[in-house]
Amino acid sequence: MDTGLRNTLTSGRGTTQRSRRGTVSGYVFRLVREQLGHTQETLAEQLRVSLDTVAGWESGRRPLTALPVGHMLLYRHQLLQLGSAPTLLSALERALEADVLLAGVLDEDTAADDSPIGAWVMQRDLVEVLSWPLNGVPPTPLQALPEPPRPRRGPVPRGPELHASERRRFFSRMRSAAEKSHGKEHFLLRRQALYLAGYDDAPDTSEWLAQQQRTERPDGWLATWLNSRSVAAVAARQGDRDRMEHFITTTLADDDAGEAANLNYWAYWIGEAPNIQLSDDFIAAANPGPWPGDKLMRHLVRGMTLSHGFFDLSVHTLWSLLAARPNLLRPGAPIGNQLRASLPVLLDSRELSTRARRELEGIRYAIRLAEA
Repeated sequence: MDTGLRNTLTSGRGTTQRSRRGTVSGYVFRLVREQLGHTQETLAEQLRVSLDTVAGWESGRRPLTALPVGHMLLYRHQLLQLGSAPTLLSALERALEADVLLAGVLDEDTAADDSPIGAWVMQRDLVEVLSWPLNGVPPTPLQALPEPPRPRRGPVPRGPELHASERRRFFSRMRSAAEKSHGKEHFLLRRQALYLAGYDDAPDTSEWLAQQQRTERPDGWLATWLNSRSVAAVAARQGDRDRMEHFITTTLADDDAGEAANLNYWAYWIGEAPNIQLSDDFIAAANPGPWPGDKLMRHLVRGMTLSHGFFDLSVHTLWSLLAARPNLLRPGAPIGNQLRASLPVLLDSRELSTRARRELEGIRYAIRLAEA
């Protein structure tokens, strides 16, 4: 772990600092307990800790991030034995990472251009958990949790909460990190800081992001490609589909290097690529990497809704993936059946762009060939 982050986690700077360090992991731990049907008292008995300890974990007063790694592993195995869902425990792991990152960003002693946000290329499961207290949107694996077996007492927050002043500080630090990060060695920090700054609902966010993108002069093909994708992604998140269409047309279509970069980026983003990356360089591989593509296909098919700002990119990426991995259309595959069933509905929509319609027709034809 980075020295600055370790100092952040072990230093005592008052109640606000302590609660901040365990905001996300404490909330997810409570979800784990509730889904098991335990009270704080009964779970404390199972884990052989005090009631105050469990209460402290959940409130952030005793942050889980301060536990020794061996203790955290032991508790994780015990929770698994008690029947906790692996998806919840995985979310708890990401929540611990998110709390470390939040603490590192909010720590006054950490320079903006030395932010932990640039330590490695983040993936979707972590970004969703990290952004949860910022935008109020639960991570995908937690959006369909059943009601807990035991009724809750009193009002319950709908997610991990940051104080308004901490949210403002987080976004201020992201802006500062982006503005001060220049050159190839700081490109990853700038890119990821800009992405997270895009969650800010301040009135000037769109204008500030546009200004940052206009002033950036990327160095090299990969930086230029990623910068173009970031511009399109932020615009799509804010409902501007034209910028995404421009990215697909000018940066992906008819460009083998751009298509391979897009597939490598997506496979890593959704967690199919096997290894954590410390820089973006892996994206520029001449061909799609050594990942099978099944997970990426499921992600694209299940998330393909016309109302989503990334719809056109999802369609194009699926079209490109099936061209690179035609074996994914093998007969009998459940996700292939789901894709086949959804195509008529999608093609019947009048909202489809010309390119998306053409690519969906191409996918339907490829399915017919695979079944012949």
